[in-house]
Amino acid sequence: MNESIDIRNISKQKQSQVPDKKIKSANETSGFWTILNKDIKIFGSDLPDKVKESFYLELSTLLAAGVDIRASLELITNEQPQKKYRPIFANLLQQVITGSTLSATMKASDLFTTYEYFSVQIGEETGKITIVLTELANYYKKKINQKRQIIGALTYPVLVMSVAIGAVSFMMAYVVPMFADILKRFGGELPFITRLVLSISNYVKTFGPIIFLATMIFITFIITQRKKTWFRELSSKTLIRIPLIGDIIRKIYLARFANTMELLIGSKIPMLQSIQLVKQMVGFYPIEKSLSEVEENVLSGISLNKSLGFHSIYPKKMISLIKVGEEVNQLDLFFKKISEQYSDEIEYQTTLLSKFMEPLIIVVLGGIVGTILIAMYLPLFKLGQTF
Repeated sequence: MNESIDIRNISKQKQSQVPDKKIKSANETSGFWTILNKDIKIFGSDLPDKVKESFYLELSTLLAAGVDIRASLELITNEQPQKKYRPIFANLLQQVITGSTLSATMKASDLFTTYEYFSVQIGEETGKITIVLTELANYYKKKINQKRQIIGALTYPVLVMSVAIGAVSFMMAYVVPMFADILKRFGGELPFITRLVLSISNYVKTFGPIIFLATMIFITFIITQRKKTWFRELSSKTLIRIPLIGDIIRKIYLARFANTMELLIGSKIPMLQSIQLVKQMVGFYPIEKSLSEVEENVLSGISLNKSLGFHSIYPKKMISLIKVGEEVNQLDLFFKKISEQYSDEIEYQTTLLSKFMEPLIIVVLGGIVGTILIAMYLPLFKLGQTF
C-alpha cells in the first residue's frame, strides 16, 4: 500500500483547500499550565518552516485519504527529499509505533513549538486532526510568504549596493591613486572636487583594512548578542523607525500576531492561554513585551482591545476592529480579517519598495561614479585648455 500512494500529487490537490470548520477543544485545561511552562524553540530549530509546512500538509492529506497515522509517517519519512531530516521523522514514527500519541512525540522531540503540539493534541482529542494539520500548514505557508516578500524586496537593492560599495572602494583604493600620480606631475592647483576625492581615496587606502576588520567584529557581535533581551529591544526599536522598511516589518509581525490569535481563539482556547502562546511564538520583542502587560490587564478584567490600546505598536484601526469582534463575540473572524488586510498591505508595500529602490540605487551609484570620473578628468581638461 505504501508504494501506491503519491504524496506529492495528493498534496497538490489539497493545497488550495481551506477548511470551513473550526477546531473544537476538549479537556482544554488538562495539563495546560504544564505545557505553557515549557520554553519553545523559535531560533535554531532543526526543522525549517518550509519542512514543517510540507510535513503538516502531507500528513493531513494522507489522513484525510484514509491512511492511518503509522503508514502516513512512514510514507513521509521515506519520501522526505532532504536526507538530513529523515531521522527526525523516523523518530516520530518509532515513537508512534511504540504507542505514543503524535502530540506527545512532538512535545518530547523539542523541535516543535508549544502551539504546534498543543494544537495537535486538541485535534487528537476532538477527532479534528486533519483540520488542525491543515491549519498548521496554512500558518507556516503565510509565515514563509511574508518572509519571501520582505526578502524579495530587499535582495536586489542589497545586492546592487554591495557591488557598488565594492566597485567604489576599488576605484578609491587603486584607480584614483593612479590618477593622483599623473596629476602631481603637472603641478598647479587642483580643483576642490579633485582634492576631496583624493583625500577620501587616501583615507580608504590607509584605513580600509581597519574598517573591514571593525565591520567583521561588529557582525560577529550582532550574531552573538542577537538573542539577548537588551539587543532585541534595541534592534526592534531601530528597525521600526526606518522609513518604509520599518512599517513593513511592523505589519509583518502584526499579521503574524493576528493570524495566530485567529487560529487559537477559533480553536476555543481561552483568551489568557491564547495570549501566552502568542507571546512565545510571535518572535518580535515589542509585541512580546506588550503581551506580558496585556495578559495581566485581561486577567484583572480589562477588555482585550483596551489592553492592546495602551501600547503604540498596535494601530488604532486594529484596536477598533478587535473591539467590534469582542462586542459581537467573533474575535477569530475579525483577527482573520486583520491578518488578511495586513498581508495585502505587506505585498503592496514590498512591491512598491522594490520598484522605488531600483531607480534610486542606479541614480545614487551613477552619481558617485560620475563624481569620481569628473574629479579625475577635470584637471586634465583644464590643462588642455591652457595649451
